[in-house]
Amino acid sequence: MKVRGLRGATTVARNDREEILRATRELMEEIVRANDIDVDDVASVILTMTPDLNAAFPAFAVRQLPGWQWVPLMCATEINVPGSLPRSIRVLVHLNTEKRQDELVHVYLGEAVQLRPDIATR
Repeated sequence: MKVRGLRGATTVARNDREEILRATRELMEEIVRANDIDVDDVASVILTMTPDLNAAFPAFAVRQLPGWQWVPLMCATEINVPGSLPRSIRVLVHLNTEKRQDELVHVYLGEAVQLRPDIATR
């Protein structure tokens, strides 16, 4: 079994605690659904937000998902590159899996689809 990196991202309309938590939950739930993830196979998760978001820790939303309270989670601030996509939340899931890299479904929601149109699923 290998450890693979699984990416995803989403955006929010404003710097609001409930909106950040809702969008993060939606993103993680879609990543889990699209890849048929068993939380016991998740090694760790890194979550970042652009500097214009600070109303909540996205890891708090992930910890609320059933079984995720024991997964190591880390939040960080995304690099503030001029002209980059604002109000975005990004995730990198480290997953123990038998799947090949090209079998993983990376999930980009909302305006975040423009970050990786080559692999975005919707």
